[in-house]
Amino acid sequence: MITFAVSEEKNRWLKEKMESLGILEKDIDEKFVRSSGKGGQKVNKTSTCVYLKHIPTGIEVKCMKDRSQSINRFLARRELVKKVEKLTGILTSDDMKREKIRKQKLKSNKRARLKYSAV
Repeated sequence: MITFAVSEEKNRWLKEKMESLGILEKDIDEKFVRSSGKGGQKVNKTSTCVYLKHIPTGIEVKCMKDRSQSINRFLARRELVKKVEKLTGILTSDDMKREKIRKQKLKSNKRARLKYSAV
């Protein structure tokens, strides 16, 4: 497994997540492209944007959030893991947060209906 310029804990998490979903490094087509946006001459010279394509599923990810290529490689793989999770139907942490908020709103709406229907 490749290590990136992030903490060991994050590297370990990514490795475990990729193994659990069956994402192999050999199944990922990785290209480096020049980024756009702020940075001036430096951005025009270096290829820090990372493009990943997961060959078995056809999912494509492009990441240029950071100026560091290594960090962008990590972030792109993290996005790829999230997309593969959604494709497999596994509940992600974002889905759980949305569900929790939805339940809270339903509960508050129910309370409001009960409060004002009595008046």
